[in-house]
Amino acid sequence: MGIFDGIFKRNKGEKQGQPDFSSVRSGGSSTAPSPATVTADPIGASSAGRTYTVVKGDSLSRIAQHQYGDANKWRRIYEANRDLIKDPDLIYPGQSFRIPEA
Repeated sequence: MGIFDGIFKRNKGEKQGQPDFSSVRSGGSSTAPSPATVTADPIGASSAGRTYTVVKGDSLSRIAQHQYGDANKWRRIYEANRDLIKDPDLIYPGQSFRIPEA
């Protein structure tokens, strides 16, 4: 008989040391904003209608893969944002880029 046997009641047939997760449901939700967002371009000038905010781990090719389905289209994003991107290999979290239409 253990010290905690009277405090923690065990179900019959439950293996000792095995937690019971039978009441746990899958799924979930969060009210936190997504780290990478694509939104309407508030400027509305000659830029294309979307923007993308860079998150840690992003590269132009990764953004192009996500936006266009083709990582090789990174130059399209670079050309649309040459005023913001000095070196296409160096982009930083928090930067917002215009995403031209495919």
